Amino acid sequence: QLQLVESGGGSVQPGESLRLSCIASGKSLSLYVIGWFRQAPGKEREGVSCINSEDGSTYYADSVKGRFTMSRDTENTVILQMNNLEPEDTGVYYCSAEVLFGPLTSAQRVCATGGDVWGQGTQVTVSA
Repeated sequence: QLQLVESGGGSVQPGESLRLSCIASGKSLSLYVIGWFRQAPGKEREGVSCINSEDGSTYYADSVKGRFTMSRDTENTVILQMNNLEPEDTGVYYCSAEVLFGPLTSAQRVCATGGDVWGQGTQVTVSA
């Protein structure tokens, strides 16, 4: 029933910023851990950032820590603010969600394994 749609990708130069949105429909965000994942050609999928919608706790990959910020914008939207972008950030960014099971589900766990519902992705290209 949950559906996710990503938007906000584009082509930018190193050092610039992008703001990605993940809009959920069908169910409340409060029932899920929401995550941003990315995949570049020839690379493994990477969990970028995840948020526990129940308590607001977040997890960030070391590669984006200090540059990216994930937050809840509205009750059905989560944001990934990406600052100081680098060419290594290039890839298709996907929004994913995993049902919360109280203390057994964490943002860190979902970022490591991925969720069970996925959006279609939005392309981010960073090049000089």
